Amino acid sequence: MRVYHLSAECYPVAKVGGLADVVGALPKYQKLLGIDAAVVMPFYDRKFTRENKFDVVFSAVTLLDTRRLYFEVLKESTNKLGFDLYLIRIPGLLDREEVYMYPDERDQFMAFQLAFLDWISYSQQSPDIIHCHDHHNGLVPFLLYHSKLYTRLAHIPTVFTIHNGQYHGVLGWDKLSYLPEIDRTQIGLLDWAGAINPLAAAVKCCWKYTTVSPSYLHELTINSNGLEYLFYTEKAKGSGIINGIDTEVWNPKTDPMIPINFTSAKLAQGKEKNKEVICEKFGLSPDKPIISFIGRLVLEKGADLIYDSVKRSLAEYPDGVNFVLLGAGDPDLEKDFLALWELFPGKVGVFIGYDEALAHLIYAGADFLLMPSRVEPCGLNQLYALRYGTVPIVRSTGGLKDTVIDFGDEGGYGIRFNDITVSDICYSVSRAVALYQNKKHMQLLRKRMMDLDFSWDRSAKEYITLYESLKPVI
Repeated sequence: MRVYHLSAECYPVAKVGGLADVVGALPKYQKLLGIDAAVVMPFYDRKFTRENKFDVVFSAVTLLDTRRLYFEVLKESTNKLGFDLYLIRIPGLLDREEVYMYPDERDQFMAFQLAFLDWISYSQQSPDIIHCHDHHNGLVPFLLYHSKLYTRLAHIPTVFTIHNGQYHGVLGWDKLSYLPEIDRTQIGLLDWAGAINPLAAAVKCCWKYTTVSPSYLHELTINSNGLEYLFYTEKAKGSGIINGIDTEVWNPKTDPMIPINFTSAKLAQGKEKNKEVICEKFGLSPDKPIISFIGRLVLEKGADLIYDSVKRSLAEYPDGVNFVLLGAGDPDLEKDFLALWELFPGKVGVFIGYDEALAHLIYAGADFLLMPSRVEPCGLNQLYALRYGTVPIVRSTGGLKDTVIDFGDEGGYGIRFNDITVSDICYSVSRAVALYQNKKHMQLLRKRMMDLDFSWDRSAKEYITLYESLKPVI
């Protein structure tokens, strides 16, 4: 079975968030299970593309309204990622450094989708499944089945995975002319709330859609930025499949990004030595528990509550806890984080930006990871933390709810809270401090966490089962 994954991101080619980690790992594990999986994504002028070799396997011209766009399909020539990687390059449009935030971003992703469809419509070997990830590729299912230009491809099943239902990629109807000739009787499939909505169109037109956790499948019917009724009516063709993690990349035994490697058998020593490196970096005391935050500084992640939560917790435990904060995003929240560093030297460490090696070090050396998310479709950070014996402190939502069991419950290993408030966060911090002081119990929970299986092996099998369910109608 040949499967093409379409995505705006893929680690290590280009990463902005968790989407890249998923698309960089899932195809690799599917290949190990006998699926011929490949990734197709836009070309970016980044370190990976500059340092690796690519062959041009196809070139042609596609139309975006009246614009004739020359494009090339480049294939990475050494199979470095463990699967076929194809990049679509369009001079002046899909050859830039950043993934998002350009004023013509909508044009970029629309051109990417059209170039992809043109390529496979001319190809002698079509994929058996097209697996689209997020709204950037949401028009592909509609065009496959309702554009006369791609009639030859209309038999191909499409699977659409929603990594974050808050972002829809909405287009004005003036962009309709960008599409090739379509069946105008089906134009309603593009519409939601008076605009072209790629995410809504994908949910309507794909054969199956998935969310990145079972709980998030339900939560989309309650909170999806205006698409709640759509997800309610289309829920029969939805499935929730929890994301996995790449256990080769995230392995404390072999991780080259951490100073001291360790296993569950030598957990205490490994955690302690990595913690010492963190404390030396930020001027903190290794005798206190470290509560960390790693993520985008946005409301969605609850980052706006951290300033007051840290201040209140340090007032309650002035000599009993440290905080290490790594992230970037909203400029005002970045200022709040830096203000905490100035207010509490020796108790708070802050790094504004994203540093992959520092993130690995924090997972390896911190005692707790705080995730006060308002929305968390799956979450990968808590899975990384579990892998490194770091106790996650999470709000009960989405994938956090599905992957973290409170240590007060049978078989539990983390800390969960229900309300997105400073009070709930601070209460959870107080539970963390008390847990840390019970060294025997803390060590037991750490070993339990590290023995959990959140690898892609299990999740990849679930996706393959979903693909197989489409075969009788292929």
